[in-house]
Amino acid sequence: QIVVYLGAAQMGDFTYTLTEAGRERARRYMLESMYIGPAPVPLDKYVEAVEAQTITGIHPQAADLRRAFSDLLISDEMFEILGPAINSGRGMFLYGPPGDGKTSIAERITRCFGDAIYIPKCVIVDGLIIKLLDAASHETIEEKRESVLKKTPVDERWVKIVRPTIVGGGELTMDALEVRYDPVSKTCEAPMQMKSNCGTLLIDDFGRQRMAPVELLNRWIVPLEKRYDFLALPTGKKVRIPFDQLIIFSTNLEPRDLCDDAFLRRIPYKINITDPSAEDFRKLFTFVGPKLGFEFDAPAFAAVDYLMEKHYRAVKRPFRCCQPRDLLLQVRNRCLYLSQPLRITPDLLDYAVSVYFTIM
Repeated sequence: QIVVYLGAAQMGDFTYTLTEAGRERARRYMLESMYIGPAPVPLDKYVEAVEAQTITGIHPQAADLRRAFSDLLISDEMFEILGPAINSGRGMFLYGPPGDGKTSIAERITRCFGDAIYIPKCVIVDGLIIKLLDAASHETIEEKRESVLKKTPVDERWVKIVRPTIVGGGELTMDALEVRYDPVSKTCEAPMQMKSNCGTLLIDDFGRQRMAPVELLNRWIVPLEKRYDFLALPTGKKVRIPFDQLIIFSTNLEPRDLCDDAFLRRIPYKINITDPSAEDFRKLFTFVGPKLGFEFDAPAFAAVDYLMEKHYRAVKRPFRCCQPRDLLLQVRNRCLYLSQPLRITPDLLDYAVSVYFTIM
């Protein structure tokens, strides 16, 4: 007595509708949960999947690092430092002046592991559904689905994604580190550390979050040591989940002012990203220039040497890794505005410096 027959349909089928009793049952079920989608996966199965795909079980080699950082200019000395840190699969602290590529390095580290993983779209714990797949954070990989003649061997409750890189910047709050309950849909949203399992979790601009650094450090001081975390559910119950990711803190502030020795001990690698040398700074122009449409001939090299002598050495301005790209973008935009061919000249570089370094 939940549905009632309305009439015949095409292909020998029938048309049905809900009865009043059926509508009442639907309303009752929707009060408990409005989730519609694939069946959720039990938490213990999710834990088994994380253990089977753990990032600590993969050990990238030098070739993997060079492939992952192919679009950045990284020195051999830096590769020697980054290699063991990435292989550890635990954590690192990137610090140094602003504009030297800390965030760019951190965002490419996941590529070193070079494979995909499977995660469930949702996890169920004590009747609560936790949504894990996030379109804004996870890059899905399309797979062949089943057809009439061939069944797929993959459980439809799981989805294949690229190993995730989750980034939390200045907008990060303590709320993002806990299970968030939606009273409308009656479902929960997974915290960022759970979404980053088997991947990389980057805390960018560490020390500039809305919460004090000590609050964030105290929240993760045990997970960093034990490799698991406890999440509080809306019911008050706490569940244990894996804390299985390469966690990276990136900051241009002094690390000693942000955290104490107890926390620094749990981050095995502290890597200082320094200013580039004059030779590397010159190479950066030839590295990013062709990507922006510039040709490097003798006049272009002479213009770069002029820039370095007049606007850097003469005024004792430090080199920064981001500045060749930024200055060439200024030159490119001016050339496009004036309908001129893209070229690098001292006059155009003088203009770029005048608008880029006005108050810096």
